[in-house]
Amino acid sequence: MTHKRLMDLDVKKKKVIVRVDFNVPLEKGRVRDDTRIRAALPTLEYLLQEEAALIILSHLGRPKGEVKTEMRLDPVAQRLSDLLQVEVLKSDQVRGPEVKEMVEKLKPGQVCMLENTRFDPGEEENSQELAEEWASLADVFVSDAFGTLHRAHASNAGLARFLPSGAGLLVEKELEALGSLRGANVERPFAAILGGAKVSDKLGVIEALLTRVDFMVLGGGMANTFLAAQGMEMGDSLVEEEQVGTAKQLMEKAKEAGKEIILPIDLVISPQTDKSDEKTVTDENVTPGWKAVDVGPRSIELFREKLQKAGTIFWNGPLGVFEVEEFARGTIEIARALSQSQAWTVIGGGDSVAAVEAAGVADKMGHICTGGGAALKYLEGKELPGLKALEVEG
Repeated sequence: MTHKRLMDLDVKKKKVIVRVDFNVPLEKGRVRDDTRIRAALPTLEYLLQEEAALIILSHLGRPKGEVKTEMRLDPVAQRLSDLLQVEVLKSDQVRGPEVKEMVEKLKPGQVCMLENTRFDPGEEENSQELAEEWASLADVFVSDAFGTLHRAHASNAGLARFLPSGAGLLVEKELEALGSLRGANVERPFAAILGGAKVSDKLGVIEALLTRVDFMVLGGGMANTFLAAQGMEMGDSLVEEEQVGTAKQLMEKAKEAGKEIILPIDLVISPQTDKSDEKTVTDENVTPGWKAVDVGPRSIELFREKLQKAGTIFWNGPLGVFEVEEFARGTIEIARALSQSQAWTVIGGGDSVAAVEAAGVADKMGHICTGGGAALKYLEGKELPGLKALEVEG
């Protein structure tokens, strides 16, 4: 099955509803990081060149179907207006007469943004009624929120049922980059770096990637579970006891397939995860009452040495308690190592993106995904409902 693309659609002077992912951090009423807004500009600018009138939909945060003042999209609309150099009209409503009136008055080349889609409970319920109401506003639907494609929501999978629909330029760019990791021609050695808190959150993608990569580097809380599976005492570290057996099986499976799972060989540990009281342990158990909060200097060197040989690298997830500055060193150092690598690097969303930005090396990465959850589902080979809704026969 193939899906329709923006370039397959007749958008000339049409009213086009565009689902974007402007779930950006706000600070004191302003957008703190506009990366996701900038990522959507090629699609929006193309549509404006075609003299389309744009109705923009986005969510922000997790308001769970309730109106929350701090999650309104006014600062986002202002930032988009600055970037597009076009006035972006903003509705305080998600749906209803006020929205309909605003959209009816839109002329070719004008842009409006509706309020946070998740203020309406029908969004996450994939309400047909809500999708139909939105669809009645426009002639065409463009899906350009890659970060939500793994969700079946009214503003993506729902809308695609009622309008001529296609994937935007950002979605196409994301699929091309991630598709290269699933293809037979990936440049080897192919390495994956996976971090984050829990093995259970990424079990599917670990299993899927182990069939494709030549080696895998594990860090963060998930590495603790693998270290525990090797018999190491982990003190008060986050360990998923119910996944220890699975971790052991994965290591055995990797060994049989000639794949290497590389784990930390030293750890920064602390009695707290919000203080800088720390010490490094090497080839020994974690002190009772203490917990692993980062990979140690020997691990960083080991990871750097291994990654220097890679032809392709995919990275998702921090290698320590990245949100605490004192425990972010391992994650930042790996970001720097990737910037010096000759490999094609794909950064899989979330804290990994924050890390390459904090290290000042984002411009040296091959591709930075705007949606970590969607990227992992895609690499796992799972269906993305928002993408499936765009499929056509042929």
